[in-house]
Amino acid sequence: MGTIKLLDVWINRDLISRGFHHGAVAKRLTRYDAPRGYLVFGKGFATITEKQTIPSRKPGLKAADIAAKLRRETETETTYKAGNRGIRNSITGSLPVLAKIIDGMQAGSQLHTCYSVEKDTTGVLLLARTEETAEHVRNLIKSHQMESKYMVVTVGVPVPSEGVIDIPIIEKEVAGSQHHYKMGLSPLYRVTEEGDGLKKVRAHRQAHSAVTQYRVLDSSSGCSLVELQPLTGVKHQLRVHMALGLACPLLGDHKYSHWNKLAPQKLPEGVLRRLGLEQRKTRHLPLHLHVRQITLPVVKGRHDVTVSCPLPKYFTMTLKKLQIPLPEKPWETSTPIDGI
Repeated sequence: MGTIKLLDVWINRDLISRGFHHGAVAKRLTRYDAPRGYLVFGKGFATITEKQTIPSRKPGLKAADIAAKLRRETETETTYKAGNRGIRNSITGSLPVLAKIIDGMQAGSQLHTCYSVEKDTTGVLLLARTEETAEHVRNLIKSHQMESKYMVVTVGVPVPSEGVIDIPIIEKEVAGSQHHYKMGLSPLYRVTEEGDGLKKVRAHRQAHSAVTQYRVLDSSSGCSLVELQPLTGVKHQLRVHMALGLACPLLGDHKYSHWNKLAPQKLPEGVLRRLGLEQRKTRHLPLHLHVRQITLPVVKGRHDVTVSCPLPKYFTMTLKKLQIPLPEKPWETSTPIDGI
């Protein structure tokens, strides 16, 4: 088997042609923060680690050559069109070139996105060889049959240390000198005027049900490493629930750390010292929101399939500076699947 390293992802070439692709890469295609990821294909599901990589038998099939070729191909166009917006170096724009490189520049090569993360988020990306397979996986996701777990760093320590946040979310207009829109909470209960209890209010018809399980893994220096598991899929759900529901915004979340303005996140002095930052430079902090692991349900009578993605370098560096222990490696599996 020949293995190539491309955009920090190990790809098993002999298994590529067997159908379903799933793997883990960073959402942002930057050399700085793209974490080591895994792509596992076809009938033999297995996790390929750095120490288990297999050198290519084909001369000239080198990671550096392929990565350079991908950069040259993608840089011929300054902007890729993803939806209605112009996005530079988007995953969508890179897929045609990546598919051709994997298949030896054969015409008609395609890769289809089954699942990708939101802007500024790192973690797992699922790709399929055919649109049929991609649509099957998308339907599993839409019907909430896929389980996903996130790792985040919060500014503050959530209290209690674990629980369920069940507060609907709605898009709201923020008036003022910096007029903008953002997602906000639309609670079903409010404190009574006497302040001695709760009363139920009528649900807003435009609000979306949003439920998040959370668990604090460790805390230090006024920050926490938290595992999140969304049970629904609302835009910016995790960021809103942590910032507005628990008053513990994610580190690097410049959108939801303030409500009435658009400004870089303001951090406590103790956190700034630990990170070695000045307040005026917090605008460069990346969002510490990472899709650590996803699990797809039983496929064609086989076992569940779990895919994990290591934390990006900037994330682990932050944990070290905050003196928060690195989390244990997520559970990984090797599952054979026939016919996909």
